[in-house]
Amino acid sequence: MQKKNTKRVNKSQPKEKKFIYKDNMKLSEVAEGLDISSAALIKKLINLGIMSNVNQVLERDVVELIVDDYGYTFEVEKITDLTRYDEIEIKEDPKDLVSRPAIVTVMGHVDHGKTTLLDTIRKTRVAQGEAGGITQHIGAYQVKRKGSVITFIDTPGHAAFTEMRARGAKVTDIVILVVAADDGVMPQTIEAIDHAKAAKVPLIVAVNKIDKPTANPERVMTALSERGVLAEVWGGDVPFVNVSALKNQGIDDLLDVVELVAEIAELKANPNRLAIGTVIESRLDRGRGPVATIIIEQGTLKVGDNFVIGTTFGRIRTIHDDLGRQQKQAKPSQPVEITGLNDVPMAGDMLMVFPDERTARQIAEERAYRERENQLKGKRRTLDSLFGDMEAAEKELNLIIKADVQGSTEALTGLLEKIDIEGFHCNIIRSNVGAITENDIILAEASNAIVIGFNVRPTAAVRALAEEKGIEIRLYSVIYKVQEDIIAALEGMLEPEMEEQIIGQAEVRNIFKISKIGTIAGCYVTDGVIERDSLVRVIRDSIVVYEGKLSSLKRFKDDARSVRAGYECGIGIQNYNDIKVGDIIEASKMKEVE
Repeated sequence: MQKKNTKRVNKSQPKEKKFIYKDNMKLSEVAEGLDISSAALIKKLINLGIMSNVNQVLERDVVELIVDDYGYTFEVEKITDLTRYDEIEIKEDPKDLVSRPAIVTVMGHVDHGKTTLLDTIRKTRVAQGEAGGITQHIGAYQVKRKGSVITFIDTPGHAAFTEMRARGAKVTDIVILVVAADDGVMPQTIEAIDHAKAAKVPLIVAVNKIDKPTANPERVMTALSERGVLAEVWGGDVPFVNVSALKNQGIDDLLDVVELVAEIAELKANPNRLAIGTVIESRLDRGRGPVATIIIEQGTLKVGDNFVIGTTFGRIRTIHDDLGRQQKQAKPSQPVEITGLNDVPMAGDMLMVFPDERTARQIAEERAYRERENQLKGKRRTLDSLFGDMEAAEKELNLIIKADVQGSTEALTGLLEKIDIEGFHCNIIRSNVGAITENDIILAEASNAIVIGFNVRPTAAVRALAEEKGIEIRLYSVIYKVQEDIIAALEGMLEPEMEEQIIGQAEVRNIFKISKIGTIAGCYVTDGVIERDSLVRVIRDSIVVYEGKLSSLKRFKDDARSVRAGYECGIGIQNYNDIKVGDIIEASKMKEVE
């Protein structure tokens, strides 16, 4: 029988020894790792209120607690480095790569004909005699024409596209922007352009509803050129195609342009490797359990493959294509619906196939554990932390600018785009007039951006959303202060933020004009304290009429350092004599914010 080693149960002992945690450890294995008897560990657990036996699998949290109590450092057995999304780097040998179909997302303003366009393309394919017909909607489908294939993602507007990008998915190769020829550029059109630019994917503009009498495609081209989307015919790099989704006009021309853009992009993948893909949508099916629509990016997905999606793992039970037909495998750029998951994943999560179930399970569990820890810690992107993050892969600071007038947005954009310090530069994702909105916060999350507000303020709801998403909003009223802060952040020398704090108010009750000195206000301090070195504002009928500094503060004839509420005092203001009875003098100080 194994003897108790009482010397080891010494909490003051420094943490020199490591305990390697493996998946699903039994009590006997934990005891062996700690070099104590199973009986001693059972007794320890009883003291903690946990009843157990030698063959019982202990939860990770319990093992961690026990290990720490015995003076060991806790480490997870590392069988792979792919436990974090940001550790995934896919490198392929160029000789293994073959051409793959383009993946296209259709975006645009509501009612501009996105759904009609997708339906027309879909019907054209079915009319060409493909067997089976559309038996189910899986959020993506393929069109075969002239020997080539195009994959279309049918997303409900750009919100889903944004959410996927927020989770790191880069699944789209080309964006088709649908703009109604009779309506022109609308708010959601501008948002779609911002998202496409932020994702750095080629753009094709489909000018829809060309059959309408009020159609004016020239106006659309002009409006989009003002937004930085310049048509090829005007010397730009964005193809414009006139279509009528309803009358099936120009659809072939549009698909020809998609194929041309895809050909220029030289899209390639390696089909002879373990599959990697992205979740387009997911749901819980009553009969089949968790179901996910995946677009394969690399490799070939096969029935029976062990996989991880985010914090979910499983084994591929069935694969169905976009026509509802059962398949044994799926190739790059192919959209398929899979079953065999242990939970419903999130849109934008990456699917990765691994050689065995044990590896897949451990990666999923380790990711889930890290995710819980990150949620507890809270991770925020701020100007203060920007330069400290020396592991930043891209030397680029993404910014969203919202200002009170167009002139301000142009001035700010011009100033910030010129900044280039140690290879860092500013990337303006959105720059327009108006209040900071929830859409700005969602775009900031997707693009890892900071929101700059110039003479505008967010509502409480927008502030709450920014707080929840960990997005920093910085508010300014001086243009050059924005530039200074960004430069200071990029140089890693951002000074502590200064915040104005109101410390007191005084009411003017008498006026004394003194030669060679000027006007002195006889005041009564109604709130807080007035200090000699305060900054002051003169407020008349709730409007600020002057801002400056105190020139003097007196109690009777003596100089005073401060005067508190309930006392009278004499106040002189530097370079200002137009004080009137009834004015309010508000005192404030600048204070560092930690």
